[in-house]
Amino acid sequence: MPKNFLQEVVFTLIMVVVMVYAMVCYNIALDFGELNNTVFVAAFSELWYMGLIALALELFAVGPIAKKLAFRILDPAAQPPLFMTLLISAITVCFMCPLMSLAATLIIKQPAAADFFAVWVQTTVLNFPMALCWQIFFAGPLVRLIFRILFVCRRKSAHQ
Repeated sequence: MPKNFLQEVVFTLIMVVVMVYAMVCYNIALDFGELNNTVFVAAFSELWYMGLIALALELFAVGPIAKKLAFRILDPAAQPPLFMTLLISAITVCFMCPLMSLAATLIIKQPAAADFFAVWVQTTVLNFPMALCWQIFFAGPLVRLIFRILFVCRRKSAHQ
């Protein structure tokens, strides 16, 4: 959908906010043992720095890798665009989930050195199903809708 680097940054920024906020809420709810209104407020305190990490990873590492891998697996000319979108989303989650879980383990959980690997793996395993489902069924469609509204409205007003 994004046609240039500015659009790529805007799209990624919106996606990062939607994905990171949801995943931070999810992890805080896991820590609290329940989802309550406090979780939604508490998530804002982690959103800014986890969002910056996710933005950098997505723009400069994971995003380009996910697209390259997707184009190796599927021929976009021979497949419906939806297949390419879903494949890029799934590959992105496959990379981002362990990396963001690593960041959360280092910054937030701070386990003892002997437990670090186990805590990271557990965090990744708990986050992966939520991240994949949230991306495919909610965040992806919502962010693409917001992006289309932002950039189609601008294109229409520029043509009038």
